[in-house]
Amino acid sequence: MAIVNKKSIKSKKAVALLLFLLYLGAISMAAQKTPLTYVAQNTTENITVDGKMDESSWQKTSWSSNFIDIEGIKKPTYETKFKMLWDDTNIYFFAELKEPHVWGTLKQKDTIIFYNNDFEIFIDPDGDTHNYYEFEMNALNTIWDLYLSKPYRNNGHITDGWDFKGIKTAVQVNGTLNNVSDIDEGWSIEIAIPWSFTTAPGGKPHVPENESWRINFSRVNWDFEVQNGKYSRKRDSAGKFLPEYNWVWSPQEVINMHEPERWGYVYFNKDSNITEYIIPEDEHIKWYMYELYRNLKNENSDKKKWTLKNGQLQHEPKTIAKKAIAAVLEENNFGFDLWVKSPFTNNKLIIHTDGKFETYHDKTN
Repeated sequence: MAIVNKKSIKSKKAVALLLFLLYLGAISMAAQKTPLTYVAQNTTENITVDGKMDESSWQKTSWSSNFIDIEGIKKPTYETKFKMLWDDTNIYFFAELKEPHVWGTLKQKDTIIFYNNDFEIFIDPDGDTHNYYEFEMNALNTIWDLYLSKPYRNNGHITDGWDFKGIKTAVQVNGTLNNVSDIDEGWSIEIAIPWSFTTAPGGKPHVPENESWRINFSRVNWDFEVQNGKYSRKRDSAGKFLPEYNWVWSPQEVINMHEPERWGYVYFNKDSNITEYIIPEDEHIKWYMYELYRNLKNENSDKKKWTLKNGQLQHEPKTIAKKAIAAVLEENNFGFDLWVKSPFTNNKLIIHTDGKFETYHDKTN
């Protein structure tokens, strides 16, 4: 009898959730494109952070692909690309930004740097879309580093006063800075971030040797005007600033950098000849699950594809890497859990109501 009652309660909850979904409007669901990948090579060379690429390690390592408009369609006006290296102490970034007018006005650390032309880095070490880092930098070598507990869609807390302890940054201008009378070639950036920011309370820094992180890069660029011999953001006839351009490495497909599930993958290679990172199959399932999640949060559920089956609310299966993937939606006291049992690893992949992703190493069949 107790078992029958539990099934009855479970079915009622599933029916209630199904009715909720049927109430919601529906739009077509666009599949997320495959994020880009980059292999960061290990180095034993001493890297001097001076904005130049003089070391042989920088010379040998590969450039990323050129940046694209944030939605992944338009080619940006100016070229941007980056390189990465790492050692046991730091993660290193080098970026090259073509720009005929290199200018900057912001000199106060932790001010809103993207009000100038800037270069940005986003880092989510464990790929759960929570507890990630943002870094911005302008041509004056002014930086803004911050920590975000969750994306804005999940009402996360932003720690603006958070710092990458021991960070070193440098800018090299190929031309003249803030000189309106000439044409420049661009600017380059070099950054060294100590691994100490990965340290858990009471623990040691985690160096991701032969692991991958979710990372993306963005460049904000503004149309400009010159007044009294100085650059500034261009305004329209009503006095409002024109919108900025957002150019990124791995396309976000939306004008929003704060959807970490869309960021690229950086693999920290050591002692192998790997030059290309193969994204694990479970990550493909994860992209699909976040498509479903975003639709649920935006109340745009594809309602006809959710049906009751064996007392569970299941989505119409989707084929990923030749395997049928069936997502399950479970209501709980705090919202819902969206989960999939991976046919590739047998792990249970879960996205909670607040967007946090978790993996349970389920050994049951």
